[in-house]
Amino acid sequence: MARKEPGTPATVALKAAGITFTAHSYEHDPRSSSYGEEAAAALGLSTAEVFKTLLAMVDGRPVVGIVPVTGSLDLKALAAAAGGRRAEMADAAAAQRLTGYVIGGISPIGQKRPLPTFIDGSAELLAMVYVSGGRRGFDIGLAPADLISATQGRYAPIGRT
Repeated sequence: MARKEPGTPATVALKAAGITFTAHSYEHDPRSSSYGEEAAAALGLSTAEVFKTLLAMVDGRPVVGIVPVTGSLDLKALAAAAGGRRAEMADAAAAQRLTGYVIGGISPIGQKRPLPTFIDGSAELLAMVYVSGGRRGFDIGLAPADLISATQGRYAPIGRT
């Protein structure tokens, strides 16, 4: 019997918006702290296709940055993209409270409330990107343009390799 994919706020939001996506579950290793790289390996994907969702505070306002899992978020570039001066990473408790998701399972889609979202421009070059589906061990694949649509986001050069 096939395993049923989990319903999460992310998948519910995508279905409601009529956005096509693929669901990918894998066995999460609780000892892993590199969630995105773990997902890429478990799903047989290139790490260039798998993106992590990070929450930062830009001049005290929450902002979402989405970058490839092997890179890092350029906080100065994120602040500039958001029209701010200074950015810092949100602490884990704030990220969970603001998004409604747990660390390692924060999806950019279906968050508690819409937050300004910036996606690294490298995503635009790909046919498909993979982001957390809203829990550890669950990713969703979708076209970059659909990720922009689902998050009301925009592309910006916010990633560093």
